[in-house]
Amino acid sequence: LDSAMVTYIAVEALGKENVHVVLMPSKYSSKGSVTDSEKLIKNLGISSDNVSIQPVVDETIAQLTPKFEKKLGKLTGENIQARIRGVYLMAFSNNESYLVLTTGNKSELAVGYCTLYGDMSGSLAVIADVYKSDLYRIAKFINRKKVIIPNEIISKPPSAELSPNQTDQDDLPPYELLDKILKMYLEENKEFNEINSIIKDEKVVKKVLRLVDINEFKRRQAAPALRVSKKAFGYGRRYPIVQGWRT
Repeated sequence: LDSAMVTYIAVEALGKENVHVVLMPSKYSSKGSVTDSEKLIKNLGISSDNVSIQPVVDETIAQLTPKFEKKLGKLTGENIQARIRGVYLMAFSNNESYLVLTTGNKSELAVGYCTLYGDMSGSLAVIADVYKSDLYRIAKFINRKKVIIPNEIISKPPSAELSPNQTDQDDLPPYELLDKILKMYLEENKEFNEINSIIKDEKVVKKVLRLVDINEFKRRQAAPALRVSKKAFGYGRRYPIVQGWRT
C-alpha cells in the first residue's frame, strides 16, 4: 500500500510520463504482490522494470556467511534484502537520472520498522508524515469514483515480504492501535501514564514508547519528509539521539 500511494501521489504531482517504478521481487514475494503492482502500473499508465533481487541476495549471503562467527540471523537476512533493493534503486537513480522516493509511512518511521540504507534510501520521503491507518482511508477516498489503487493492495495484510509468511503485525500492534498511541505521544505530548490510562495495556504502551525513543538515530538519517501534520519528524520534532529519561 505504501509504495502504491507514493506512486499515485508522484503521478498526480509530476505526470505519468515522469514516473517510473521498479519491481524487485524475491523468493518471498507473493505472486499477488507482482500482479497487484502490475494492475496499478496499468491503471496509472506508467513505465516500469522488473528485476529480481534473489540472485544478488543468494550470492551476498554465500559470500558473507563464512565470515560470520554466528549463524546468519533472521533480521540480518531480511535487512540484506532491503539493502539490495536500495542498491538497485540508487543504481537506476545514478544511471537514468531518477529521483528516488522513499515509501515509508509515519507509523514505521516512528518505531524504526524500516531499514537504514535499504527502504530508507532515497531523496524525498513522500508519506513519512502520514500514519499507516490514515493511508488506508486515503486509498479508499482515491478509489471513490473508480478503482485506481487495486483493492487487493488495500485489503491484504501489510508485509515487507522478507521472510516466509511475514506480516507487520508479527512485530507491531495492529496499526489502528499503534497509531492511536503514536498520535498521543508524538502530537499531543502525552506520556506513559496518561496514554496507558486510555489504552489500558501497559506492555504494549511501554513497547511502543520505547521503540520511538530508541529509533531517533534512524530518523536523523532519513530522507526529508513532506510535512502534513503539526509534528512531522525532523524540524517539527527534534529529540536527542542519546538520552536517559526512559529505560
